Amino acid sequence: MMNQTKAQTLRQLLQTKRLAAGVGARDALDARLIENAGFDFVWASSFCVSVAHSVPDASILSMTQFLETARAMNEAIDIPIVYDADTGYGGDANTVYAVRRLEEAGMAAICIEDKVFPKQSSLLPGGAHPLVPPAEFARKIAAARDARRQGEMVVIARTEALIAGLGIDEALRRAEAYEQAGADLILFHSKSKTPDEIVECVRRWDGKAPVVLVPTNYPDLDEPAMEALGKIRMVIYGNQTVRAAVRAVADVLQEIRRSRGTRSIEGRIASVNQVFSLQGEKLAEKA
Repeated sequence: MMNQTKAQTLRQLLQTKRLAAGVGARDALDARLIENAGFDFVWASSFCVSVAHSVPDASILSMTQFLETARAMNEAIDIPIVYDADTGYGGDANTVYAVRRLEEAGMAAICIEDKVFPKQSSLLPGGAHPLVPPAEFARKIAAARDARRQGEMVVIARTEALIAGLGIDEALRRAEAYEQAGADLILFHSKSKTPDEIVECVRRWDGKAPVVLVPTNYPDLDEPAMEALGKIRMVIYGNQTVRAAVRAVADVLQEIRRSRGTRSIEGRIASVNQVFSLQGEKLAEKA
């Protein structure tokens, strides 16, 4: 019997009807830490990977750079990876090429958003977020679906209608078109500081495709509240890891500079043996 693919694992998880939770990663180390913490999947985040390269999340890095990072993540962990493909790297042909490369690399899912290429980060203050026409993006979703050679990789259609300020009616209209085009899941994205907008959107969604949420800006909507809504199958904590790392590393560096040594920070950082363990090293037992 052939080993089960990670795409099959993710599909089975989604069929259990329980809320699947994943976290954004910038590299294989993040991915391993996320797996060790007990999450269901890793979100190969274009935002986090862009931050790791110290460039804006604005379609600057190439598909190859993102894919090689995600491939390293996938080789380091056993749980599935949901791959953040932004706008699909261009037109339909670009997306088809991306889907086939992602499938070969073992990605469990691809998420594509309906912004114009090149894009800006959804939560960037003052950012511009023009969207492609719904029919055009629906064709891209259909192309992604049809490009799969195995037919197992999950296709997530992400609408940025709420981010663009176009309102709930437009978000629902787009989601319906994307579901009809073959999307397995619909991601409604919102930058509202309260969950009211997204809760209303989810309540009004009457499609069959389950919903994905990324509650970065509305953390008051926790998992029990999502489960109570009944239509949400996946939650992504998109950028908390990289934000935690920025704060922690900056604090440690400032303390080393202030104290002119590392004595005061040894209790705040991981031991070398903990790092060896994350690298897969087998440590000799003490006699």
